[in-house]
Amino acid sequence: MKRSQNTIAIYPGTFDPVTNGHIDLVTRTLKIFDEVIIAVAPSQKKQPLFTVEERIALIRKSIRYIKGARADAFNSLLVDYAAGMKSVAIIRGLRAISDFEYELQMALMNRRINLNIEAVFLMPSEEYTFLSSTLVKEVASFGGSVKGLVPEAVETALKEKFIIHNPK
Repeated sequence: MKRSQNTIAIYPGTFDPVTNGHIDLVTRTLKIFDEVIIAVAPSQKKQPLFTVEERIALIRKSIRYIKGARADAFNSLLVDYAAGMKSVAIIRGLRAISDFEYELQMALMNRRINLNIEAVFLMPSEEYTFLSSTLVKEVASFGGSVKGLVPEAVETALKEKFIIHNPK
């Protein structure tokens, strides 16, 4: 049940690129919270294909019809960013049991830093449980179709990236 005040959730990730699984979690989040901020992390570890600015633009195109969803970037501790945005929760997607151990560790650390922000774990629709940005990039890099796995804007952007990086 929603509270009378506007409740905000943060959905953090690298979103390199955003997938239909991510969009599914955004719509699920909005059944519980009034607003969701898709918060793009820079991620030096993952060596992203898309810049932060490109990822935000792709997310904005992908969520333009979803009322209550918006995209932003952060470059700080997640809980500090969440507190600054007046968020009450951090959303994390769980596709498989293997995701849970890492996510639990992160949630407990975040709770230690800020007790006022809850971790909320959501499962995607069954059709997206296998889906990851890494898998999408790998398929696209070999010219495979990612139609139905990512929003149209992302599908186009992936084709452009890989044509530029892998000219025939």
